[in-house]
Amino acid sequence: MDTNKIQRRYRRLVFWTWFLTLDLIMFGAFVRLTDSGLGCPDWPGCYGNLSPIGASAHISDALLSMPYGPVSFPKAWIEMIHRYIGSLLGLLIIGITWMAWRWRHVLQRRPTLATVTLVTVCLQGAFGAWTVTHKLMPIIVTTHLLGGMTVLGLMTWLAAREKYHPPLAKPYRPLIPWVSLGLVLLGVQIALGGWVSTNYAALACMDFPTCHGQWLPPMDFSGGFSLVRALGVLPSGAMISQDALTAIHWTHRNFAFLVFIYLLALAVRTKNQGGLVGPTKLMIGLLIAQLITGLTTIFFQWPLAIAVIHNGGAAGLVLVMVTMLVRLSGQSRARNVS
Repeated sequence: MDTNKIQRRYRRLVFWTWFLTLDLIMFGAFVRLTDSGLGCPDWPGCYGNLSPIGASAHISDALLSMPYGPVSFPKAWIEMIHRYIGSLLGLLIIGITWMAWRWRHVLQRRPTLATVTLVTVCLQGAFGAWTVTHKLMPIIVTTHLLGGMTVLGLMTWLAAREKYHPPLAKPYRPLIPWVSLGLVLLGVQIALGGWVSTNYAALACMDFPTCHGQWLPPMDFSGGFSLVRALGVLPSGAMISQDALTAIHWTHRNFAFLVFIYLLALAVRTKNQGGLVGPTKLMIGLLIAQLITGLTTIFFQWPLAIAVIHNGGAAGLVLVMVTMLVRLSGQSRARNVS
């Protein structure tokens, strides 16, 4: 087979899979925010069927017994569509891994990264199953979110290596530790955001910049950040308190300021550096969007569309940071642009 044709097919497959990964993260946020995670309370099917159509009798019975419970026809379809897209993503990553091994000499890339991505998406599938079987246990749901972001980061790494960009003005490898630290801080903030979402703490503080009219409101950090527990309860079995939910929300809100300031300073440092100009501009735009959507979530009581966009902004920042790292490390394809 023609070498150029193989390379084009591989790049096309990587870019489409990267795009689907980003879409799946956005849709996963929609699943979580519409409380559809238990729309089909078993796995991998829906009451043992391939789709909610075959499970209609079971869903109807669940609706009769709990009209406002987690099971309904819309929620079942939302959950199953998420699973279908996740399965398609897994198949595409298998294809990428196969091509990476089969044509590794033609592609001039080691297949290690593609293999790691495949292993990660398999683990992500396992956490997706545990999310259902453990009844939306917060630590499992949050880990599932971080797994999705990890898959996105790996796919961005694969895609960024194949995308041409203007060369860097001069060697900027010393920036790698600073960008890496920014990615770590972003990961912590995403974990905190996932913890807010899965514990339904987004509306624990309804005012801004204070919380309940205070800079330091009453908070229960030990209860809010107890990791091994079921949804809505403490390890003791008692219902989670408002002070615990406040601690979760307050921590996420205030850590966001640290991340915002750090990433904005990093953007100012890299805004004129050749191949980093595009990612830097996107990062500044996303930071502003995250600030606006975060405040909108508070003032308008968590509108669904804004909350999904807020999750998408976090995913966008992940892909920007990973792209910057790939370009700084010299793994991408730089070329002169007139």
